[in-house]
Amino acid sequence: MLCKTNQELLQYVIEAKKKTSFGKVANYIPALADANQDDLSVAIFSIEGECVKAGDVQTTFTLQSVSKVLSLALVLMDHGEEYVFNRVGMEPTGDPFHSIAKLETVKPSKPLNPMINAGALAVTNMIKGKDSKEKLERLITFIQLLTNNDHVTYCEKVAQSEFETSWLNRSMCYFLKEHRIIEDDVEALMDVYTKQCAIEMNCVDLAKIGSVFALNGVHPETGQQVIPKDIARLCKTFMVTCGMYNASGEFAIKVGIPAKSGVSGAILGVVPNRYGIGVFGPSLDGRGNSIAGIYLLELISSTYSLSIF
Repeated sequence: MLCKTNQELLQYVIEAKKKTSFGKVANYIPALADANQDDLSVAIFSIEGECVKAGDVQTTFTLQSVSKVLSLALVLMDHGEEYVFNRVGMEPTGDPFHSIAKLETVKPSKPLNPMINAGALAVTNMIKGKDSKEKLERLITFIQLLTNNDHVTYCEKVAQSEFETSWLNRSMCYFLKEHRIIEDDVEALMDVYTKQCAIEMNCVDLAKIGSVFALNGVHPETGQQVIPKDIARLCKTFMVTCGMYNASGEFAIKVGIPAKSGVSGAILGVVPNRYGIGVFGPSLDGRGNSIAGIYLLELISSTYSLSIF
């Protein structure tokens, strides 16, 4: 392991915590505003099955946009690349994750990539299932396999809070419906999507997911090929190019690992063939990324030469 003890890792958490006062907890989803701005925790799970952790790693949080990587993997398994990428693109964007502007200016009118909200809505629409309940159950079962934890589910309070306030996402859905990118009933899609974003876990669970991607789709604890190798590669590539919203380029330079963030303060990190990393720090910068979480990953990546570049 890069850090031999939890105490060694804790020193980086203590240093990075100094950044929390410079950010703000997300409040546009009202239930997220309850988070403690000063929280910061991290778990690093190796492909050999070892784990080091620091901070209150048992604190649970919702995945929010981190879930976009996982729904993408499931949909690629359901339909294959051609079907999926006929409906959502592969290009990064400099716009905020919730921007609707490019849908009007890009031809054909499909989302630029699966990591922005419009693209994630299109992806969630593609999850196989006869109704919203079955689609959500399939996604949660898949995530339970990734975490090797059959207790993972969604937070009803956050899901309801998000469902009641997702007017911009609904607008995107109707635009995508007009252009035949999505076909489901919009409210049914929003029901699945808001519950997907509200899937809840802790840093160790998140680090285990990262270790599956690090090991090219094989779970280090069970030995099961949970994700086909080519799909794991595709997801890691999207994490590099689009995973940290419109700060993905800067993150690639400063940290240099595939990663996906969420406005809950979660960050999923992947060090190929070595580690999965789970971070939770709800104080966000202006782009919606965990301000202390990013700094923590900078410190760790710099100290242990984790950049893939």
